[in-house]
Amino acid sequence: MTKRTAAKYKLDRRMGENIWGRAKSPVNRREYGPGQHGQRRKGKLSDFGIQLRAKQKLKGYYGDLTEKQFRRIYAEAERVKGDTGENLIGLLERRLDAVVYRAKFVPTVFAARQFVNHGHVRVNGKKVNIPSYRVKEGDVIEVRDRSKQMVAVLEATQLPERDVPDYMDVDHSKLAATFVRTPTLGDVPYPVVMEPNLVVEFYAKN
Repeated sequence: MTKRTAAKYKLDRRMGENIWGRAKSPVNRREYGPGQHGQRRKGKLSDFGIQLRAKQKLKGYYGDLTEKQFRRIYAEAERVKGDTGENLIGLLERRLDAVVYRAKFVPTVFAARQFVNHGHVRVNGKKVNIPSYRVKEGDVIEVRDRSKQMVAVLEATQLPERDVPDYMDVDHSKLAATFVRTPTLGDVPYPVVMEPNLVVEFYAKN
C-alpha cells in the first residue's frame, strides 16, 4: 500500500480542489492545505510550481501510480504519433483499473486497483488481475460471477456522483462494459480541470 492510499484526502487539500468529486472531500469544508501551516500556504506559484502541480494532480487522480510508472506512461505517450498530452490521457484511461472505475463497478479509483488485484475482473472472458493492463477498443470488461453480489459493487453502480462516459458502453444489469473507443481530454469526466499540456511542459524541462 502506498502513501497515496493511506492519505488520499491529502491530495484534495494540497491542491485545494475536490479531485475525485466526492461528497466526503475535506475541501468541501475547508480549502486550506494539510499540515500545521496549511492555512498560510497561499503564495503565488512559479511556472515550475504550476507545472508540478498539474502533474501531481493528474498522477494522483489515478490512485496508486508511482512517479516511475507515470513517467513510463508519459514516455510512451511521447513516442506515439499525435499530441503528447492527449496521448497521455488516452493511455491513462485505458488502464484496467481506470476502466473499472469509469464503469462504476467500484466507488473509487483506489478500490478499482484492489478489485482488479483480487481477481474480480475478467477481460474478454479471461481473468486479469493486473491494474495496469491496457484495455483495447472493443474489449469487454466484466465482474466475475462470484463477485456480482458484493455490496460494494451494487452500491457503486447506484452512485449519483458521476456518470459513465460515452466512450464506454455499460450494462449494470450484467455488470459488463465494452470499451468503445480511446477518449480525448474533452471526453473524460474529470471533476476538476486537468492540464496535460502543463505535464508535457514539466517533463520537457525536467
